[in-house]
Amino acid sequence: MRDSTGIVTAKLLAEKDNPQADVIWGLAGTSLLLFKSEGMLEPYAPAGVEKLDPKFVDTSTPPHWTGMDAWVAAVCYNTVEGEKNGVPAPKSWKDLTNPVYAGHIIMPNPNSSGTGFLDVSSWLQIFGEDGGWEFMDALHNNIARYTHSGSAPCKLAASGETTVGISFAFRGAKSKAAGAPIEIIVPTEGVGWEMEATAIVAGTDNLADAKTLVDWTVTQKANEMYNKGYAVVAYPGVAKPVEHFPTGLLDAMIDNDFEWAANNRSAILAEWASRFDGKSDPK
Repeated sequence: MRDSTGIVTAKLLAEKDNPQADVIWGLAGTSLLLFKSEGMLEPYAPAGVEKLDPKFVDTSTPPHWTGMDAWVAAVCYNTVEGEKNGVPAPKSWKDLTNPVYAGHIIMPNPNSSGTGFLDVSSWLQIFGEDGGWEFMDALHNNIARYTHSGSAPCKLAASGETTVGISFAFRGAKSKAAGAPIEIIVPTEGVGWEMEATAIVAGTDNLADAKTLVDWTVTQKANEMYNKGYAVVAYPGVAKPVEHFPTGLLDAMIDNDFEWAANNRSAILAEWASRFDGKSDPK
């Protein structure tokens, strides 16, 4: 089954006592850390796992999950719409709380989008818990709507439906390469990031087959395929330079506390929904 991060995560948690899946492939790392803490993952060291960048491998022995690739937050700004609407290009996250952006910003809902959750959890780390919610309160005043897809805000900025889309950098680079009049902005305070990861569901009746698949997911060939969708992959030396990928982005990636984000995920999402869900797209 393929769906957005929040939907797949909720489904797997609901099926915890009667798992229906054999393998989780390409879900947010914070979701897999949560599943690990719930005892839902089968420990397994895939053949060749030692070749991966260590930050993409669970620290347990054997590991409970392996990372595939990473996506990094960024702002997509439509230069044509910005000039037409008198909306300047932002330099920082805080800039987006200026009333000049009212109605000109779209971002993902963190309850359905992994990109949305990495945004929210990173703001709480960048600004502190109280400062993070204060920032999001001010940002909410300028939000036109919250989408259920992480790539949608950048696509909507690229098409001119919005001036500013909070999304991830690779989506912006693809849109710009296709001719969209957008700038990909790396906010000065730093940016959140998340990895996609793979794991075997504990209790699967197809353990041998699951291991065969997971062995393949860490290979160089698999990582070359991940690189078609993501600029940062787990296998060193595989990632090719991406046209229009913003310079300095990797240096701007915050020291993301994935354990904290995973352990506080449900509380963060509940608080966000209670404050901001009124502007979300229908499900």
